[in-house]
Amino acid sequence: MPIAPPPRRHAYLHGYDPREADRLRDQAGPLASLLHGRLGYAPGERVLEVGCGVGAQTVALLRAHPGIALTAIDIAADSLARADEAVRSAGLGPVEFRVADATDPPFAPASFDHVFVCFVLEHLPDPDRALATFARLLRPGGSLTAIEGDHGSALFHPENAAARRLIRCQIDLQRSLGGDAEIGRRLRPLLVAAGLASVAVEPRIVYADGSRPDLQRRFARDTFGAMIAGLRGRAIDAGLVGADEFDDGLAGLARSAEPDGTFFYAFFRATGIRPS
Repeated sequence: MPIAPPPRRHAYLHGYDPREADRLRDQAGPLASLLHGRLGYAPGERVLEVGCGVGAQTVALLRAHPGIALTAIDIAADSLARADEAVRSAGLGPVEFRVADATDPPFAPASFDHVFVCFVLEHLPDPDRALATFARLLRPGGSLTAIEGDHGSALFHPENAAARRLIRCQIDLQRSLGGDAEIGRRLRPLLVAAGLASVAVEPRIVYADGSRPDLQRRFARDTFGAMIAGLRGRAIDAGLVGADEFDDGLAGLARSAEPDGTFFYAFFRATGIRPS
């Protein structure tokens, strides 16, 4: 059962309402094999998932690596309850869920064989310190895997100036909260600075066009487009864009999910080893 929540909570740009939980689950489906393949976690190994949220990546981790001893932490107790429900509904587990601050996890050094952190570093004001903390939780020879997107990598056809403006709004809003929506390109230097060895980064590309309409719908519209749509009130209230321009931009993004449209996005998966 989750422990009592810690006193502080990092800002999460996209909020915690049920629509965001649905978006995260929609995102995990088409990306599971792309992001989780070949991690190599063996049955019985101790794995820590940092910032598990509603469990979208937790379910994917367990399916790809049955038998691991998984501990998952998040700052939000309500998200952990949803994660626990998602794991149980999928017939997976067990998982030890704990409410904890990602930057101050309640574990002794060398407690885990692997640390997995996905779509979390972009929200943290000090990812350098967080990664150094995660690295200390690894046994010598253990691995840390960090997966992040990079909103600067988004390409789409037909090109639309208003849609491009909305992506810029998302980047600026994230920065105003201390995060970095373009952190994917920085993963290697961040892991090296955390003291990890043998750091390797793999770009994981999502490309969707009319030959893959399901991926177009699920990623370009239901994942990326839905994420941007959820920022409408924030972007308008911050004076970054007007209501009409926002709606025009959203329509432009949706256009990339039509049969003659295309959408491209790059994720980055970085892995490093704690030196012996």
